[in-house]
Amino acid sequence: MTTPHQARELARKGGLVTTSGLAHGYLQANMIALPREYAFDFLLFAQRNPKPCPVVGVLEEGEVNSSLLPGGDIRTDIPAYRVFRDGELVDEVDDATDVWRDDLVTFLIGCSFTFENALDDAGLHLAHIDQGKNVPMFVTNVQTTPAGAFAGPLVVSMRPQPANRVADAVRITSRYPSVHGAPVHVGDPAGIGIADINSPDYGDAIDIPEGWTPMFWACGVTPQAAVMASRPSFAITHSPGKMLVTDMRDTDVQVP
Repeated sequence: MTTPHQARELARKGGLVTTSGLAHGYLQANMIALPREYAFDFLLFAQRNPKPCPVVGVLEEGEVNSSLLPGGDIRTDIPAYRVFRDGELVDEVDDATDVWRDDLVTFLIGCSFTFENALDDAGLHLAHIDQGKNVPMFVTNVQTTPAGAFAGPLVVSMRPQPANRVADAVRITSRYPSVHGAPVHVGDPAGIGIADINSPDYGDAIDIPEGWTPMFWACGVTPQAAVMASRPSFAITHSPGKMLVTDMRDTDVQVP
């Protein structure tokens, strides 16, 4: 089994398509780093939108390390980063050191890749892993609750399950509120404004086996949608599907 330290080493080497399936039993996190002037507004945005933005850690202005990645560096330990200026995506890099700023406050947001461990342990197959792809993610017509400088649409990730296992998937993931919890929608994609299930906005299209039901979870790419809608002067985020693998155990965020 890959350890969190080994997963971060793989991230630094580059070439990872996704971190899904790595470091079984450990929490994975989305990342957004913003100038200090936006930090309070984003924290309020996350507090008002806990499903897509469950904060599991904050690195203060200038910090690049924390207990979630001991001995690591937030600028290098994610497989790929996206750089935004005035809400526009201007670059995607494997190493963010050269674009990092000393005034950045970094938010780590729980990722649903974490509860994939529990789904797998219960015998619920994950189509994107079986097919060697990044999980498909979609921008919906559901709006987040605005806060300060931030607003925008909800982004969801999709993991289909056999119809007779849908209730199991809901029950299992509801025990992980710090990594998005239970799904926000099950069934017809059009119900949340998704016109074509085979054309995700992020990640890869997957083959949905016959008789399987699409299930949609709130996604930590939502802050990136908020950046594009709200246009802060600068932001660095993870690339969708390429997470920070932390040293926190998934059982630490599990509730009864």
